[in-house]
Amino acid sequence: MNAFSSLTNRIFFAMALLAVLLISVAVYIVNRAVTGQAERDLDRGLEQAARQVEDYRNVLFDGFKRDALFIADLPRLKAALYSQDASTVEGVAREYKAQLSNADLFAVTDRQGGLLVRLGGAGVPDQALVAAMRSGEARGSTAAFRQQDAGILLVTSVPVPDPTLPEPLGTLGVGASLGERLAERFKALTDSEIAFGVNGEIQASTLPRETWPSLAHVLSNSGTYTITLSGNEYRAIVRPLADAAAEIRPMSVVLQSRSERLRFLGTLHTELAATAVLAVLVGILFSYAIARSVTRPLGTITTTMREMAASGDLTRRIPVPPNPRWQDEDARLLATTFNALTGSIECFQREATQRERLSSLGRLSTVVAHEIRNPLMIIKAALRTLRREQATPEQVQGAARDIDEEVTRLNRIVTEVLDFARPIKFDVASASLNLLAEDAVRAASVGDGHAPVRLDLDPALPPMTTDGERLRQVLVNVLGNAMQAVAAMPPGPAENMPISLRTARLDARHVLVTVADLGVGIAAEDLPRIFDPYFTTRRTGTGIGLAISRNIIEGLGGRITVSSERDRGTEVRIELPVDAPMA
Repeated sequence: MNAFSSLTNRIFFAMALLAVLLISVAVYIVNRAVTGQAERDLDRGLEQAARQVEDYRNVLFDGFKRDALFIADLPRLKAALYSQDASTVEGVAREYKAQLSNADLFAVTDRQGGLLVRLGGAGVPDQALVAAMRSGEARGSTAAFRQQDAGILLVTSVPVPDPTLPEPLGTLGVGASLGERLAERFKALTDSEIAFGVNGEIQASTLPRETWPSLAHVLSNSGTYTITLSGNEYRAIVRPLADAAAEIRPMSVVLQSRSERLRFLGTLHTELAATAVLAVLVGILFSYAIARSVTRPLGTITTTMREMAASGDLTRRIPVPPNPRWQDEDARLLATTFNALTGSIECFQREATQRERLSSLGRLSTVVAHEIRNPLMIIKAALRTLRREQATPEQVQGAARDIDEEVTRLNRIVTEVLDFARPIKFDVASASLNLLAEDAVRAASVGDGHAPVRLDLDPALPPMTTDGERLRQVLVNVLGNAMQAVAAMPPGPAENMPISLRTARLDARHVLVTVADLGVGIAAEDLPRIFDPYFTTRRTGTGIGLAISRNIIEGLGGRITVSSERDRGTEVRIELPVDAPMA
């Protein structure tokens, strides 16, 4: 069965698919927008953190330069350098270094460049330190860098001037270590991971030391990178800490955990997926409800039409609810129009039946005249016998018997004609179809020589509202015809049960009675005429029993059909409503 053959299924699938597509597109757009915004916020925060590190570095460099120029011009330092005594210079240097809270290095050289005092800057050899101070001095008080054991040493060097001498008294160097302490400070300031590196090696970082080798490869060029460290994904910005002319060019790396910052997206995606599934389920239920509300009236109409096609009853009505508040107006109009049409058909059928009955009465007149003439002739002959004076008592008794039989025959003919001609009055009451079938079999089997009847009765049949006596009359007539058809068969292999009577449930509103026999059957040319009055192929038949039977069945709201094949048997199907229309 094709699932799309039903209008309900097509509407349901279309609306459900539309709901799924709309919800999927909405979830995709929300996911994409939220993910994109989170990525932009991450990049923006990372850029801001890198800018803060850069600003702090500039402030640190400029502060050291300013402080160094100021101290180098102080008379106490100059006086100490005039003495060229290391201890004298060291005492002054310690006082000035104590005033520089951020300084990790305070160094002074003499006129020849020899190192007089060195306070701090551990990990950098004296010769490397003097070379850095000379380099800075040569470039005009520019900061220089030197690699040390736990970081990078930033050195700002300035000459100590003496207006009375052509050459400076010496060189003052002030510096700070870009190490783990400063990295931790930057981390607290920017909420980011910080690393300092030079020459392809990480010198200090807030990240665990085992991650340093994986981080070192980004030091070669400045830019933005996405790297994975210990299973966590990071976004990193690499910036140089010195200009391109510097002898040693250290790099700063600012990192923010992409996995950490975007972790909320996993929860958000899960919640969106759950919401989407719930919305899809609600959409599917809503789609089904809409599909049912649209097609339910049409389903009622098609069900009624299907019952009409199955039963042949063209007078079926489509139930129309009295309250049209929630009913589709188009479906209500269609149902009302359909009911008006079936009402017209029912009226036409009644009129056609009446016309057919009147026409049949016209045709019956000739048949009735012929049927009556024969009994009258017999009665006339019997009266002649009675008029003879020499009639014997036996002849008188025979004539009286003939008159009595023919009068009974005439009465039966008149009764049958009246039953066929006038509308039948039904006495509708509750009855059991199975009990009526059993009673009809007993009545039809009275006498000897009748073929046995096999009963196949459905015990689940409900009680019927019908005219039990009239229905019994029909069953007796049909069974009698079956028995006569079986009796007319030529001698042959005997059948144990050549006649069967079966009852069954046809649908919720109808039952079925089937009488089948293995008799002589009916010729194909005679089959269309079997319900015509006084049509019979038997010499002893009147030919009006089936016509009356059809009137009874149709009057009870049912239908009777006959199928037969010559020398193969006949089957009579009687379809009846469970509740017959009231007379």
